[in-house]
Amino acid sequence: MIRAMPSQDSIRAEVREWVKGAWDPSLSLRAWRERLVESGWAVPSWPEQWYGKGLPPWADEVVRGEIQRCGAVATVPAGLAGPTILEQGPDFMRERFLRPLLTGEEVWCQLFSEPSAGSDLAGLTTSAVLDGDEWVVNGQKVWNTSAHHADLGMFLARTDWDVPKHSGITYFVLPMKQPGVEVRPLRQMNFHASFNEVFLSDARIPKDWVVGEVNKGWTAAQATLAHERHFGALSAARFEGIDDGPALQEARAEAAEVAKVYAWYPQRAGRVDLVVEHAKATGANRDPIVRQEIARLLSMHRASSWTAERARAARATGRPPGPEGSIGKLALSNVARQAAKVHAMIAGAHAMLAGADPASPLGGVIAEVLISVPAQSIAGGTDEIQHNIIGDRALGLPREPDPAKGLPYREARNY
Repeated sequence: MIRAMPSQDSIRAEVREWVKGAWDPSLSLRAWRERLVESGWAVPSWPEQWYGKGLPPWADEVVRGEIQRCGAVATVPAGLAGPTILEQGPDFMRERFLRPLLTGEEVWCQLFSEPSAGSDLAGLTTSAVLDGDEWVVNGQKVWNTSAHHADLGMFLARTDWDVPKHSGITYFVLPMKQPGVEVRPLRQMNFHASFNEVFLSDARIPKDWVVGEVNKGWTAAQATLAHERHFGALSAARFEGIDDGPALQEARAEAAEVAKVYAWYPQRAGRVDLVVEHAKATGANRDPIVRQEIARLLSMHRASSWTAERARAARATGRPPGPEGSIGKLALSNVARQAAKVHAMIAGAHAMLAGADPASPLGGVIAEVLISVPAQSIAGGTDEIQHNIIGDRALGLPREPDPAKGLPYREARNY
C-alpha cells in the first residue's frame, strides 16, 4: 500500500502536538536534542531507522520553523557529515556517528584539501596504511574550519598508489583528539583566523571507520562536496520568542561560538545589502555610471537568488544535489566581485582604510569586503572547477585531454 503524502499543515499540527507534551525549557540543550532524536523530529526527512520519519526533504525546514513558533529551541542542520554518512553508510557508521552528531555530543570538521591538492582534490597525497586493526595516517590538510575544537574529522587519504588517482582514495572518520594530530590556526589577510592547517604524524584510525568502502572514497567525497555547495543556503538558527531556560542559553552560546568562525562571510559575499545606503550617504547615487553599476549588481543578485530558490525547490522534491549548486556558487562569486567593484567606486581611495581610521567607510567594513571577496571564488571549489562541473555535467561538453588519465597515481603524479 502506498502511503499518502502528508501535507505541510498536517505535519505542523503533529509537531505542535508533540512539542506541547515534550518541550521543557528547564532541560539542558543535550537533553532536549535527545528527545528530538528519539521522536524523529530532529531530521524528519531521514528514514525512520535512522532517527527520522521518512518525510519529504521539505519537511526539515517546515518542522524546524514550527518548533520555533511553539516557543522551543529548533533543530539545527545535520552539517555535511550527517547526510554523507546517511547516504554512503555502511550501517555500522550510521549506528556509531549519526545520533551523537544530531545531539551535538560530537563536533565535526572537514579534512579534504591539501597544500598541493585543492582544486585537484583527487591529487591528494596524505596516506593511510593498514597496520593490524588500525590505519596509520601521515600528511597535511589545510583550510580546515573548526578543526581546533572538533572531535571528529571527515578525512580523505590515499590508500592505493597503484591505481588511477580517483580510485585509490578512502573516506575515513578521523579522531581529532589524539597524539599525531596537530592543529595550527591560519591568519588571513582580513585579520580573521577561521581556518586551520592540520599535520598528521602516525595518527591512528580504527580499521572499520570507513565511510562507504575502502578505495572508493571519491564517491563519498563527491556527496559531501555536493552538499557543501548548498550548505550556505540553509537558514540560521533564530531564538526570538523561545522560552528562557538552560536549553535556550546553551543554544545561544553554541550559535555564538559557531558564528565567530563565519563572522567575515557577509563581507566575503560583498555586502550587497549596504550598497544603496552607502551610495546615498556619499552622494555617489547621483553619478550615472555608479547608478548603472548598482543596477547591474542588484540584477545579478536577484538572478542569483532565483537560482538558489530553484536549488531549494529541487531538494524539496527529493532530488539529490546537482549542477545547480555549481551554477549558484559561480553566480555568488560574480555577485561578490561586482559588489566589491561598486563599493570601491563609491568610496574611492578611502575604501582601503581599515576600521580604526575615522575616514574609513562604514567603520572598515568596505576595506574588509575588498580583501575578503577573493575567497568567495576559492572556498568550496574554485570558479574554474565550477565551470568544469557545469560544462561536463550540465552541458555535456567534452573534458580537457588528460595525458595521465588511467595511469597508476604513482606514475601520474609526475605529469
